[in-house]
Amino acid sequence: MSIWEVILAFVVVVLMLVALLANVLVLMCFLYSADIRKQVPGLFILNLTFCNLLMTVSNMPLTLAGIIYKSQPGGDQICHIVGFLETFLTTNSMLSMAALSIDRWIAVVFPLSYHSKMRYRDAALILSYTWLHSVSFPIVAASLSWVGFHHLYASCTLYNKRPEDRTQFVIFTGVFHTLSFLLSLIVLCFTYLKVLKVARFHCKRIDVITMQTLVLLVDIHPSVRERCLEEQKRRRQRATKKISTFIGTFILCFAPYVITRLVELSSVVHINSHWGIISKCLAYSKVVSDPFVYSLLRHQYRKTWKDIINKILKRSSINSSALTSESHSRNISQLNE
Repeated sequence: MSIWEVILAFVVVVLMLVALLANVLVLMCFLYSADIRKQVPGLFILNLTFCNLLMTVSNMPLTLAGIIYKSQPGGDQICHIVGFLETFLTTNSMLSMAALSIDRWIAVVFPLSYHSKMRYRDAALILSYTWLHSVSFPIVAASLSWVGFHHLYASCTLYNKRPEDRTQFVIFTGVFHTLSFLLSLIVLCFTYLKVLKVARFHCKRIDVITMQTLVLLVDIHPSVRERCLEEQKRRRQRATKKISTFIGTFILCFAPYVITRLVELSSVVHINSHWGIISKCLAYSKVVSDPFVYSLLRHQYRKTWKDIINKILKRSSINSSALTSESHSRNISQLNE
């Protein structure tokens, strides 16, 4: 193995470990907190976490083996199953992010009618569509034998080995990425920009009220006035940072891989194998970032995880105290004897 391949293999190992730990934490929070389970977005996050975990335990290990051995890991049947899962899970993840953005859009833009427009039944219908949409493309690819080990990405993924099917495969790949990556990106941009517009409008209203209050309170201490102005600035930046994170991570992680897949269809451009694996690692990094972007950095999930830790520590503390008292009683009884 060259130094590049060693580095890429190390990156995949780190991504696997972090992704597994982070997504398991999200799943634990979901199972522990009844409040999270009651919320409609929790269904979308659960579906996204399920896709991320399955991607972590099925696709990443085979990509790691492909980098190390530079050949197809396992038999054709295993590779076909993993390639099927890769296409299905990637599409399902993208559509789940789009569903979360639609949920936020309805909650912010139509707050009074949110509970009537986004119920569990509506969320279940959206998830049913994402699964039907996601599974249709790998079924078509598998039926046409367009799934296999691709040396450029060291992965079991969409791959056409027959030159006579090139035109059909090009059309299929273009439609697939248009209805998965591009569609999800358009939905993300539309919904989150609408959310940002509403957030800025509310920030302006709060800023006007704050400034009027500061003008009326002539005896206010300068440090208090400065803190109010700083809070104004942070409030304006908060929504922009969050929405930039949602859209930015989606583009940064998926766009290089999708563009590489499309450029690869052209026989004119030669793509370096190292870049192919790097673009695949960037796509895998979305599995790592999703738990933090959508769950673990939110206040409710942080509070839930702290409650879980406190419960574990309290239980261990009680057990330790019980063992200590039992040992102390045993020592006393031995002395009395």
